[in-house]
Amino acid sequence: MSTRPSKELETFPNPRPGRDYTIHIRIPEFTCLCPKTGQPDFAELHLQYVPNALCIELKSLKLYIWSFRDEGHFHEDVTNRILDDLVAALSPRFMRLRAEFNVRGGIYTQVVAEQRAPDWHPPEPVRLP
Repeated sequence: MSTRPSKELETFPNPRPGRDYTIHIRIPEFTCLCPKTGQPDFAELHLQYVPNALCIELKSLKLYIWSFRDEGHFHEDVTNRILDDLVAALSPRFMRLRAEFNVRGGIYTQVVAEQRAPDWHPPEPVRLP
């Protein structure tokens, strides 16, 4: 295999650092293992962020997400860990990660975690008539 899972997150300079804009990334094939049973957990991740100086390089994000496949994690922990790692790599103005886990034992789990730079405030929404 020419590529392998990796915990390394690569970035590139934000092409428009003077403007607030939102990047939405949908990751439909996240997998990890249940730390209690070892059975696979499947989730769809929804990442939204307002970049500051850096943006995430998508291939490195794919390999990073792939790196969780053989690790055991509680839903709450893995969602926050991914958010923490992305915030550490990017220092975004704002970032939200929503993890929608598939059913396990008749229960669906959704975990939402977010981080906001202390000096950043979202712009007021424009309301058109």
